[in-house]
Amino acid sequence: MTTTEYNKCVDLYSDNIYRFALKNVRDSNTANDIVQDTYLRLWQHVKEVDFERVKSYLFRITNNLIIDLYRKNKFVADIENISQENYSYNHEYSDLKESLDKAIKTLSNIQRTVILLRDYEGYSYDEIGEITGLTQSQVKVYIYRGRKKMKDHLIKSGVEL
Repeated sequence: MTTTEYNKCVDLYSDNIYRFALKNVRDSNTANDIVQDTYLRLWQHVKEVDFERVKSYLFRITNNLIIDLYRKNKFVADIENISQENYSYNHEYSDLKESLDKAIKTLSNIQRTVILLRDYEGYSYDEIGEITGLTQSQVKVYIYRGRKKMKDHLIKSGVEL
């Protein structure tokens, strides 16, 4: 990959990576740090990465950084203690967005990751498998179970679907 292609990657994918990281860690400063670390790692391996496959490579790095963060800070236990002030959302759609955010919080880390990659970022099952290291069948099962869990939570919360 050339320097020009690297700069093009930053322009094309940094917003998507930021959104993905923010949905997982729910803190804009941490999400920014993850984006920076992702591009640092890409720069360190710029000669080895094929420009055609850089998007999935970037999301794989981002996902691994998020997992490392969870492990390092035991972030999973703290996620329940996050106050509503840490969320940024549009007040016009606050009820639905708030309900979806609460439903996403009920998911396990892997379910959250595959659902965000599929439904928010639009990746195929194969691409999600490549990013997470899961088989296509495992990805489908995690997405199905995660969606079902979210639906059950939303119904239980009284949200009309």
